[in-house]
Amino acid sequence: MGEEMKAGWERRRLVDVLNIQNGYAFDSKGFNPTKGVPLVRIRSLKAGIETETRFDGEYDARYLVRAGDLLVGMDGEFGCYEWKGEPSLLNQRVCRLQGFSHELLPRFLYYGVNDYLKAIEEVTGFATVKHLSSKQILEIEFPVPPLREQQRIVTILDQAFASIATAKANAEKNLQNSRGLFESHLQSVFTQRGEGWVEKKLGDVCELFQGLCINAKTKHLLVEKSSLPLLRIKDLRTNSAEQFVAESGWPKNAHVCESEIIYTRTGQIGLVFRGRVGILHNNCFKVRPKPVLNTDYLFWWLQNPAFRAKITILASKAAQPDITHSLFKEQPILLPPRDYQDQAIALIDKMRAETQRLESIYQQKLAALEALKKSLLHQAFSGQL
Repeated sequence: MGEEMKAGWERRRLVDVLNIQNGYAFDSKGFNPTKGVPLVRIRSLKAGIETETRFDGEYDARYLVRAGDLLVGMDGEFGCYEWKGEPSLLNQRVCRLQGFSHELLPRFLYYGVNDYLKAIEEVTGFATVKHLSSKQILEIEFPVPPLREQQRIVTILDQAFASIATAKANAEKNLQNSRGLFESHLQSVFTQRGEGWVEKKLGDVCELFQGLCINAKTKHLLVEKSSLPLLRIKDLRTNSAEQFVAESGWPKNAHVCESEIIYTRTGQIGLVFRGRVGILHNNCFKVRPKPVLNTDYLFWWLQNPAFRAKITILASKAAQPDITHSLFKEQPILLPPRDYQDQAIALIDKMRAETQRLESIYQQKLAALEALKKSLLHQAFSGQL
């Protein structure tokens, strides 16, 4: 953004080449999911084609957003997006870039302005969420080449980004297919029946141990730092540690080691984890198999799509979805002889390794496509394209 300008280019403050319309604070009493005109909120911007909220009430037509309009989210992540959906209303904390002078093509600005918005975001302080003002946008000094050069660059970027979008969609589809193939294989392993197979209740073949409940009586166990992280669902999902527990004083069975299975029971229910060490939070179970059951077999059984779907439906009958001890223990598990369990796990491990190999390839392709987009934009706005 601070590079030397190419000959014929100049920097112009956006206030000199466009104006901004701020969104309107529509009465939330008119918000609903089905009736009225769609409402563009910050959460709608990334998709750019739909919104889950509508406004049923009177409105000024000046606040109607149409396909092709450029919108900027002014809270949280600062970014400029092209609206591609049906006519919708411009809500507060979203603004529209409009009134472009003959010197600047809107699409040229669209391709280049996000780097400037991101730079503002990075230096903006915040208490709970970052806020962007119209004045900050208008003060941006933006590179403006001659119109013919702008059009040439826009044409190149439109074609390149369309090709990248197609390649990205294919890679994402392949990634999804590889995961689907593994789940299909997993389900086939657990739906076979053969000689020596028996149906048991989970409560007959494994034990459950509750995590640590943090309340007035136990909050003294939370410490600034220790070797024992408190393992909440959030920490398990992100493989992070934000809170810690004292080295002693907690229930013995709330401790988990790397080989033990963790199962989430409330909130985000039915997630399965392993490979963590710490003190389990109360929103999870520790699941320990009895000798008749291979630990790996249980680990994958709990992730079997058929089992997950069934127990999720049962747990969701309550106002707050919750998998109780009794609900978990009542669920059936198909139990083959131990030698078949060992064979099944070998097949699952082999399939999982192949799936992870394919996922890595597709993730690398997606990362390369994103890097290509950034490289093209850098070349375009430094006069190298």
